[in-house]
Amino acid sequence: MACAKVPLDEQHVTEIVGPMGREQTLPALHPDRKEERCFIAYKPPPEQNSSAQIEEYLEQAQFISEDLDWLLSLPHDKFWCQVVFDESLQRCLDSYLSCAPRSLDMELPVASPAVADMQRTIHRAVFMVFLRMATHKESKESFITPEVFGEIIYNNFLFDIPKIMDLCVLFGKGNAQLLQKMIENIFTQQPSYYGDLNETVPSILQVLDTVLERCGLQSEGAIAVEPLKLNSHGRPNLITMPQQDLMDLMVYMCDTCSTLHSFLDIFPAACQTFRSHGFLSRLSSFYELIVPDLEKAVKKRNFDRSVQEEVWTRLCHSRKRMVEIAHLLLQHTCLQPILEGADNTLSYVEDLLQNFTNFIQEKRFLADYDEQFPLADDISLLQQVSPILDETRTSYLLQAVDSAWDSVGKKRGKRPTPTPSSAAAAAAKGARARAGTGVGADAVAGAGAAWGDDFASERREVEGAEAGPSSAVVDFPRKGDNGAMCTVSSGELESLLTCIRDLLPDLGEGFVLACLEEYGYNSELVINNILEGRLSPALDKLDRAMPRPVREELPPVLDSRSNVFDDDEFDVFKRDQVDMSRVWKGKKKGQSVQSLLDDKQHISDQKARYLAYETVVDEVLVGPGEAGADFPLDVYDDEYDDTYDLNQVGANDLDDDDDLLNRRPFTTPLVLQMSKKAQNKEVELEEEDEEDGKDGGVKRDLFIQDPAVLRERAEARRAAMQHRRGYRPPPASQVEGRQKGQGQTLETVLDRRRKEANKSRGANHNRRSMADRKRNKGMIPS
Repeated sequence: MACAKVPLDEQHVTEIVGPMGREQTLPALHPDRKEERCFIAYKPPPEQNSSAQIEEYLEQAQFISEDLDWLLSLPHDKFWCQVVFDESLQRCLDSYLSCAPRSLDMELPVASPAVADMQRTIHRAVFMVFLRMATHKESKESFITPEVFGEIIYNNFLFDIPKIMDLCVLFGKGNAQLLQKMIENIFTQQPSYYGDLNETVPSILQVLDTVLERCGLQSEGAIAVEPLKLNSHGRPNLITMPQQDLMDLMVYMCDTCSTLHSFLDIFPAACQTFRSHGFLSRLSSFYELIVPDLEKAVKKRNFDRSVQEEVWTRLCHSRKRMVEIAHLLLQHTCLQPILEGADNTLSYVEDLLQNFTNFIQEKRFLADYDEQFPLADDISLLQQVSPILDETRTSYLLQAVDSAWDSVGKKRGKRPTPTPSSAAAAAAKGARARAGTGVGADAVAGAGAAWGDDFASERREVEGAEAGPSSAVVDFPRKGDNGAMCTVSSGELESLLTCIRDLLPDLGEGFVLACLEEYGYNSELVINNILEGRLSPALDKLDRAMPRPVREELPPVLDSRSNVFDDDEFDVFKRDQVDMSRVWKGKKKGQSVQSLLDDKQHISDQKARYLAYETVVDEVLVGPGEAGADFPLDVYDDEYDDTYDLNQVGANDLDDDDDLLNRRPFTTPLVLQMSKKAQNKEVELEEEDEEDGKDGGVKRDLFIQDPAVLRERAEARRAAMQHRRGYRPPPASQVEGRQKGQGQTLETVLDRRRKEANKSRGANHNRRSMADRKRNKGMIPS
């Protein structure tokens, strides 16, 4: 049995071994005391909502959860034997640290609630295992000598720098204070980890150079690579890079920035090591080179909307984390010693000013840094600490900040000019918040809301017209600096909520919203009053975990619409059923000719109409009281016809034909009158016809002859008449050519050439001579 108050590394245990029941004394930490248990490796949740994949994940995750619960239930000595000597356990833990979804990945929708619950269970079990591994003293009876503890975790690779960074990025949200104690205990008990960290920083710088090289860029401090060969392809380009490569690059850079930020935020003692390697200058140059090119690539490339949104989100997240890393390095290496009143304060002031001066050449980085952490506040603090600060130097830095804003083309929000007292109070408040909560309040005291608005506006530029009604900006009333009411957009409100809840995660969104409304949406004032306990009485009565109120839904648009097609037969919003036979897509196809001929419906429609004509009735019996009974149809009234036959209707009217002729005699128009010559000729022809008829001569043969014979006779008469007039026939050389494209004979070509040469003799080419001739004869007045 183990002795009381003896460290585990000095304990010996007597156990019964073998079938004969032999007793054997072994050290408490011995490989033979390890239980034979196989821990399986972790696999991330499936991306696709497939039932088979979900079932497989749940089964494997259940095995891991049961094994880790069993491990945590072991006593202190058995636990350390299993941790130190079981290689499968270390492989299981390493697989979770490398494959577990990060905080940005967890925002994506999960496959099912069961997967989410199982993921949370494993997440908690892994954290508890590492927490117990980082503790060398569990109780007064269960502990390990600190020096031996440091050797055990270092020599057996239970912890290393990459594992510690993964622990920070996975479990830092909500467990920052506990993780800080864990890591400080590890570095305190084993100082060799500081040496490992010192050797890790150059590898991280190489990661930044690798990202730049993949993008076709190169920083000034990077190691020179070999010259590009003549027969090799050009440098890679973000515009032409394959889509999958660009997404992998964004995931890699986003994970690197998130991991570094979490590690430096939880373990500030590492900032000095990073600073000694010139990490701050390399980070600013890396930001200046890669961020503009990545933004252009994301805006110009044709992504799917979901892919573009994911890439843009990771880019914005990386931008924010890089700026926060730079602020953490300056905060813990320069600002914190100044606030704490350390020795050689002037050297820290000079160091901070020198870093700000180095940022001047990085215009984009300087503008983004000033947007989240205004340099004017830090310079005001330095003026309070060091009254002999050079005013020319500080004014030069402020002018450089303004120039950086102008060069990047960004609109800078109006900020009140900070006074030295307010700047010192803000810095002191940040120091108190840092010591109390583990997260810098000065990160929120800057323009954190404006940072989110900048990213939101750029994201709306990328989406453009594709943004739907959900992307509309909703304005909320707020009080400005002068007390007047103004508006804050929904993006600004969400940014303010995020900044405050990142600092104070135990507060509910409803309580934070009430505080923002009370203090005019001033995040600095809200944080300061919450931390110092100076809230108004109305806010003190509220529940600090109050959730966000549910927004009332607007009435549907269909209830308030007005359209000319309302309530018609095709109004699907008012009717449950629509005659789909009257609805078709495209041009309606008519009936074929055969189907139209086969359709005899019109015959059946007209049949009843024509059947009425087949009924012939000689007599129609009309009974008394029926229509027509008073009129005897078969009685003939002779007086009716006689009356109208004897009387001449209209005979005595004044406007008969004779009266009209008497008023004005009829005159034949001149157009219709025949000339005297034509009248005489017509009279002669009539007389000849009468004489011929009287003489009984032979009548003319009116038979129509052959047209060909008539044409020949007409041609002969025409030739005789032309001969009498002296007509000369055309020369024999005049020939007719063939049709165009079939070629011409030599005679045709010569004849056409002759015509071209002599065409000026006739036609309209001698109009001047003919005009002179007419003028000489007096035909044209001169």
